[in-house]
Amino acid sequence: MKKVLFPAIMIALIAVFTTTGICSTAATISATEVKAGDTVTIEGTILPGQDLYIAVAQQTMFAPQDTNGVHEVKRFKKDMEKANFSADTKIPPMYYMITNNPGAFGAEGKKKFGGPSVLLGKKGGIYNTTMYYLKKNFAEVDPTAKAMLGPIQTEEQWNFLRYANESSYGINTIVKEGNNVGKVTIFSRTVITDHATSGNYWDKGTSVKLDKATGKFTATFKTYRHTAPDTKFDVFVNGEKSASYNVAGKGFWLSKGYRYMNPIWIIIGAILVGTYFSMIGAAGGMLMAAFQVLVVKTAGPVGINAANVLKPSNMALTLFSPLGSFYRYAVVERRVAWPIGLSFGAGIFIGSIWLGKYVSAVLPLKAYKEWLAVLVVLMGIQTLRELSPKMMEKRKNIKAMVKKFNDAVAKAKADGTSVEMGKIEPVKSSLVDYRFKFWGEEFKINPLLFAILGLAIGVVSRSFGIGGGFLLVPAMTTLGALPMYVAVPISLIGTSFSSIGSFIGYLMTGYYPDLWLMIAIIIGGFAGGMLGSRAQKLFSEKTLKVVLAITLFFLFFRFFKIEIWI
Repeated sequence: MKKVLFPAIMIALIAVFTTTGICSTAATISATEVKAGDTVTIEGTILPGQDLYIAVAQQTMFAPQDTNGVHEVKRFKKDMEKANFSADTKIPPMYYMITNNPGAFGAEGKKKFGGPSVLLGKKGGIYNTTMYYLKKNFAEVDPTAKAMLGPIQTEEQWNFLRYANESSYGINTIVKEGNNVGKVTIFSRTVITDHATSGNYWDKGTSVKLDKATGKFTATFKTYRHTAPDTKFDVFVNGEKSASYNVAGKGFWLSKGYRYMNPIWIIIGAILVGTYFSMIGAAGGMLMAAFQVLVVKTAGPVGINAANVLKPSNMALTLFSPLGSFYRYAVVERRVAWPIGLSFGAGIFIGSIWLGKYVSAVLPLKAYKEWLAVLVVLMGIQTLRELSPKMMEKRKNIKAMVKKFNDAVAKAKADGTSVEMGKIEPVKSSLVDYRFKFWGEEFKINPLLFAILGLAIGVVSRSFGIGGGFLLVPAMTTLGALPMYVAVPISLIGTSFSSIGSFIGYLMTGYYPDLWLMIAIIIGGFAGGMLGSRAQKLFSEKTLKVVLAITLFFLFFRFFKIEIWI
């Protein structure tokens, strides 16, 4: 009896080991410490005939309850009900399944993106690409593969993993790594395979070589370029923990920006944006936000949405760039219409520090941006219309002012001197009727109207983390019929107020800027402001308006996410 029973037990154990992979793997890793962005190689042997499943998981786990972000707590509470995970569901923020059998966990599918969701719907888009979708139901995952997921053990963890890697909010709040098409993040890599075999963009940098006859394998993949310094990972080969390694820093680390970036590049970018901003009085915050998104790739620490670090950091430019240019505009050239600037500033301060937090909490940000895009493009069209002879004829004071400016430029060139700008000469001051002369031409505007307009722009400023000049300048040139040389200094007063109000608002809710990112933006923005104030008088009214219109059209594309080519 014993002779029969012993072989039976051995056969049963072999069958179990073959199915589960227990005590069946041997693996080594190329190094126990690598630098962010370097390649990791894992090689060893699994049971012959098996597929290869290597789970690389960050040791430090994250659950929604771990965040201290006010807005993140509310968003997670709302989203986890739909996505079927709980506040204490923990997953590794950075997790990769390297395998020769990606179909066990999900499948490739079409992804539409870009364009106005208000017209195209949630699943619409003007662009089409392919992405890898994890299986919606944990029960659908191949049973053998399910046992190979390492720290991902439950259905709730699987649901949270899908949410973190496939929703834009999850990527920008938890994962911090995304696969891009152009400059648009599509999803985050989770399941990856041999790039030479698949050709998929998300598999780039990954190689999987498996000899099923012997079980020998070699797998390599690139670590994420912006992995935080001293991030530790565990490696599970076919369900067994086989090794661990540490990712060390590679460059200057922005602790809240969560990126490696030399501050000098940020300073250069801020100088360029600050110069542009001080010349046209608009889009400084929006262009700096674009610079942070496209170049710096500001992400925020795990658990804090990228926008809540990007926005307060952005305030540095919309505050210090105006300060860099304001001395020349206000003291040297005396072309600041103070009653308009202060009334607008008061309105935008109230809107940004008080009303903004209530309105932005009610309005869906995505639709909010898209309707704003419609307004922006209409302003761009109107700005170009103002350059037509017919419109210029109606605004004879601007036409006369432009002629005087052009004559001054011609005289300066002939004499080899610099152009002397006109000065603001007050004629009448009241809350609803302010009149002044500029280049000998009289202009009239209602300060109270711009105080009310400031309230609305303050809300926009708080929501986006921008100054609001991209709305104010075209409003002043279209509604107020003011020349660009007057509108720009007024705009800079307003953006200074909005920046202070918005920054205080972020601090009150517990969101802080990245210190080094902010310092670099302050230095660059201040220098750019001084350059822009000097450069403005080198350009005609027409040129400045064309530049403003081009900027507004750019923002239209940006709001609608149809700038994939950038």
